Amino acid sequence: VSRSSGRISRAATPGMRIGSLFLLVLGLALTCRPCDAQRLSDERVVFQTTKGDIELAFYPDVAPITSAHILDLCRRGLYISNHFFRVDKGFVAQVDGVVGGRRISMDAYQREVASKKLPGEFSNDVKHTFGTLSMGRYDDPNSATSSFSILLGDAPHLDGQYAIFGRITRGEAALQAMQQVPTKKEGIFVMPEERIEILATYVKEASRAGGGGLRGQASDCTTQLEEARHRADGLVTELEKLRQKRLPG
Repeated sequence: VSRSSGRISRAATPGMRIGSLFLLVLGLALTCRPCDAQRLSDERVVFQTTKGDIELAFYPDVAPITSAHILDLCRRGLYISNHFFRVDKGFVAQVDGVVGGRRISMDAYQREVASKKLPGEFSNDVKHTFGTLSMGRYDDPNSATSSFSILLGDAPHLDGQYAIFGRITRGEAALQAMQQVPTKKEGIFVMPEERIEILATYVKEASRAGGGGLRGQASDCTTQLEEARHRADGLVTELEKLRQKRLPG
């Protein structure tokens, strides 16, 4: 113990160091849980909007029918010239239904594909948190078609009520820019006063997306946790050597 400068300091003992590492490992274990992260699809869809690009990925194990349907609509270019008709700050940014939302006219075949109704693939394994993709629907749980929301904040009251089918992997800046647009209230909806349009869309493979998303986060978290465990193991070994040296037998 030293009392220089009026302060009391203590040299860290092996026991204190082990305790600190234990707390570090415990904290990482609680905050980094890669096993809980849902598998993301290999495909990424990019919406190029008037407020910036947004990259979407899908949960094929959680909502296989919904994920495949939305990806199919994107491959067909049916979201091009559609728009975000609803931007409720801190809650949702909602893409309009393809039928009625696009500026470009549609033929009968496109309308038929876009109007397909989906079963309600509701799950309690995923939650409505920032960046989640959640299908819009009417009162009928099996009435979703092509409208969906991007969550702008946590909304636990939606869990189990609306089908979550993916999440954004890039595009936070675009979502932030959307929330700066002046809005007006129409019924239950908060709507932007300017049209936030989807100018173009394209599909790419995750290998060309530069990583990121939940896979990248899970990988980084696993690495940190393993490093902390190795450090803790090293200190345990060090402490055992000290114990044997000071307390032989």
